[in-house]
Amino acid sequence: MPEKTDWEAKASNLLKAELKRKGVTYAQLVDKLSAIGVDEKEVNIRNKLARGKFTAAFLIECLSAIGANEVRL
Repeated sequence: MPEKTDWEAKASNLLKAELKRKGVTYAQLVDKLSAIGVDEKEVNIRNKLARGKFTAAFLIECLSAIGANEVRL
């Protein structure tokens, strides 16, 4: 399995940190994404974040779903 690039790791860590900051579990994220019309399974989210391989659209969907309107890079 190829290793994560620094940018993939940063994106993954950013999303994980925002989830932690908001107190949102992966299961809760699934529900919040569903509420905005995004169909994801918990295992898929877990894998995406572990690999660090996801689209910018997915990142924005997740941040929007959990109410993270501002992020610090």
